[in-house]
Amino acid sequence: MRIAVFGASGAVGSRVVAEAVARGHEVTAVVRRAVVMPEGVRVSIGDAGSADDVEKISAGHDLVIAATRPAVGRESELPVVAAAMLDGVARSGVRLLVVGGAATLSVPGAGALLHETPEFPAELAAIAQACAEQLAACRADAEADWTYLSPPAELIPGERTGSYRVGADELLVDVDGVSTISMEDFAVALLDEAERPVHRRARFTVAAS
Repeated sequence: MRIAVFGASGAVGSRVVAEAVARGHEVTAVVRRAVVMPEGVRVSIGDAGSADDVEKISAGHDLVIAATRPAVGRESELPVVAAAMLDGVARSGVRLLVVGGAATLSVPGAGALLHETPEFPAELAAIAQACAEQLAACRADAEADWTYLSPPAELIPGERTGSYRVGADELLVDVDGVSTISMEDFAVALLDEAERPVHRRARFTVAAS
């Protein structure tokens, strides 16, 4: 597959690029400024917040992965980027996989979304709201072929096991109530969905097995 990854230099994006390359895909890393990428990865300078850039760069690809994340204090940019990504891929006719947030997942037994629980950190309120608007933008879109992947409560650097559990709109937790996955296995799940689409125009989530 020919895959364009927006936000390719970020924590998740770089792991997505590595996983895609390891699987033999042709990867275009889309970044705001020139960076060093693994051998064989094409680098393209572009703005995920520009529908024109998204359309131009995505043309000729089989899939676009949106792995962008705004800096602290600029969280409101996230739904704006989502709208631009959706518009751009709708024009080019390329499928879109969005790396989303966990805040809008329902918590088992709590009767509330993750960001509505008392334990949810106040300092994450802005990004939680932005992710909620990001998901809403996807669900409201009538043109793009999108898929939205929510991580569990904890998405951290770790090991690639190649194993994970899949859910829909409910937070996945283990027997101890822990909800986590490594960024490496998150990338595995993302590329599995890229290669074998199951959640077209839908949100799903994953967590460590």
